[in-house]
Amino acid sequence: MISDDDRERVRQATDIIALVGETVQLKQRGSNDFWGCCPFHHEKSPSFHVNASTGLWKCFGCGAGGDVYDYVMKRENLDFPDAIRYLADRAGIELTEERGSARKGPRRNRIIECLTQAEAFYSLMLMRGRGEGPDSGRKYLAGRGFGSAICKRWHLGYAPGRGTLVAHLRQLGFSNAEMLAADLAVERSGRPQDRFYDRVMFPIHDEQGRTIAFGGRVLTDAKPKYLNTKETAVFHKGKHLFAFDRAKESIAAKGVAIVSEGYTDVISLHEAGYTNAVAALGTSFSLDHVRTLSRFARKIICMFDGDAAGQKAAERAIQFIDKTEADLRCVVLPNNQDPAEFLASHDHSELQPILDTAEPLMDFVFRKRLAGFDLSSPGRRVAALNDLAELLAPLKNSYLLDAYATQLADALGMDVEETKRVIRSKPVKSAEPEGSIVQASRVGGGYPRPRAGSGYQSGARPGSRRQPSWQGGSAERSGSSWQRGFGGAAAHPQQMGVPTYLEAYPEAEDSYYEDAPADYVPDFEGGTPVQQQTSADGAAAAGEPRGFVSLEALSGEERQQVAAERELLSMLATDPDSLRPYADRIAQISWTDSRHEAMAWAILATPEGTSPADAVQAATEVEPLAPKVLASGRLVSTPGMTQQQKVDFVLQTVELFSTKRRIREIRSRLRGGSSVPGDEAERLFEEATQLQRHANELSKQLSGVDGG
Repeated sequence: MISDDDRERVRQATDIIALVGETVQLKQRGSNDFWGCCPFHHEKSPSFHVNASTGLWKCFGCGAGGDVYDYVMKRENLDFPDAIRYLADRAGIELTEERGSARKGPRRNRIIECLTQAEAFYSLMLMRGRGEGPDSGRKYLAGRGFGSAICKRWHLGYAPGRGTLVAHLRQLGFSNAEMLAADLAVERSGRPQDRFYDRVMFPIHDEQGRTIAFGGRVLTDAKPKYLNTKETAVFHKGKHLFAFDRAKESIAAKGVAIVSEGYTDVISLHEAGYTNAVAALGTSFSLDHVRTLSRFARKIICMFDGDAAGQKAAERAIQFIDKTEADLRCVVLPNNQDPAEFLASHDHSELQPILDTAEPLMDFVFRKRLAGFDLSSPGRRVAALNDLAELLAPLKNSYLLDAYATQLADALGMDVEETKRVIRSKPVKSAEPEGSIVQASRVGGGYPRPRAGSGYQSGARPGSRRQPSWQGGSAERSGSSWQRGFGGAAAHPQQMGVPTYLEAYPEAEDSYYEDAPADYVPDFEGGTPVQQQTSADGAAAAGEPRGFVSLEALSGEERQQVAAERELLSMLATDPDSLRPYADRIAQISWTDSRHEAMAWAILATPEGTSPADAVQAATEVEPLAPKVLASGRLVSTPGMTQQQKVDFVLQTVELFSTKRRIREIRSRLRGGSSVPGDEAERLFEEATQLQRHANELSKQLSGVDGG
């Protein structure tokens, strides 16, 4: 229990101006009055007041205020006792509870003193030590570009081992228990021995700059390559960050934190002028790390390695997106170099443009993970959805789910509501604690919220009698005549309005997938189940069946495009010569399934006068299931329409869906913001504008065909 005396001692030892000044730029107005912008809400005009004489603060904008404890409780998301402990640790005050019987082991201040002396010893061994070991240490660091001046600035050292540190610390009066508690020594054969030996040493400091741990890099072939201090009373690797004590002022000034993966990377970044860089310590980037950096940074750039481990680190970090107001971004350096390698071979100024184009973290994860999938068929896109849904599961109850589900649905051509359902169905595998620092007031990572009235009605299911409202097209029409479908005698284009094939002819869905249950779709309709894709890290996983996947995951538009494509393929097989003049238009189609495209070009590649049977055979040679696909067309045998009307109608329908699909792809890319270069973004915007005009024209043509 913390005594009242301790509480007052800590309060008096805490300079509120220095405390607040860690995250707020204060300007003095009068002898004791300081003003700045409130760190707890967004404001442009300073309304946050701190009085140095009373030790109190007040924001006249949001109404928050109090003493040093209230400030720390709000800033660090701590309860009252932990706020006292936080400030006591900051001030170097040992609380009465730490001296009590409830807390066993050496006192915290003695552990820190022991570690500080160890840092000085290691540094002395590196700078003045003689023999093969220190020489190897100096040679290794020189090879990384770290001369004696850098080694002195960063207090780098060398651990010779063989009991030299234990003997040195014992001479300074430290007990075996204190050395063991600091993890500087381990017991072997009943006596303490140096934990680190034959290693270059990187000291780790807390926020106040006190030595709390070490990381040691081996100079031989011994394992592990890096050895870090274990968890102790003063060091928690999931909470502390390497070089944070040096970087926090720069982070606060720039509003940006750079998170890399290694000690040498951080040192190289600082020496090159990027003094806002830190690194995680032998563990994954954690929620505590995000919380610590969010006190200072508006943007956190994760500079992960480009290998599989770096990608996994980025994927783990997405669970924190809704737990911070900071904009989480990610960047991979060219040729998968780490920061130290990049800076050794490039001018330091070349790094800043790369940092400026860092992708929103979710864009990076989507792009890297989807690159491991073949998205050429609807079934495989559903398999990709199942895979990415597991990554998004930690956000299933987040206010960000709508935005990310929409982004993923756009990228895959899926239905947004079904995408959210799949995400919510996945278990959360993360062991990170729940909760957030603050309620974010914007969508982190630069993602826009789903637009109201986004132009089409998602989630339309076959047979639901609910027609999409096309973007830029005509208003919804009554579906009464269209609902009679392609097979009815009255199914003339002028009666159909905007085409919604599967809504009009719901029974087509069952025959479309007749080899599978009516509400399931295999990888290729009527074919084998979806196969697991190659994993993101390149490990082959093919041959492991993923089983059947829900047809409802496909968007209403994609289901309709699949059906329209089949109508086009059926026409090609029935009368190839009638479609040959439209080869240029067919070449512009963005097909939902690459095998549909392969069949189309196999038929078009046949010579003029090819019979329907030979056309089917040509398609079968590139896709064994072609006969089933080509037999599914219904408009081929529809009476009351000329062949030219059928061709025009089906081609315009496929073109409309294809155009809208391409618009969705562009929209998905542009959501990335800075991840798309300016010139490319401008080109994509212009392309989308032209495509939208084309979609509007196609929609009007299909909605207003005059039967004559």
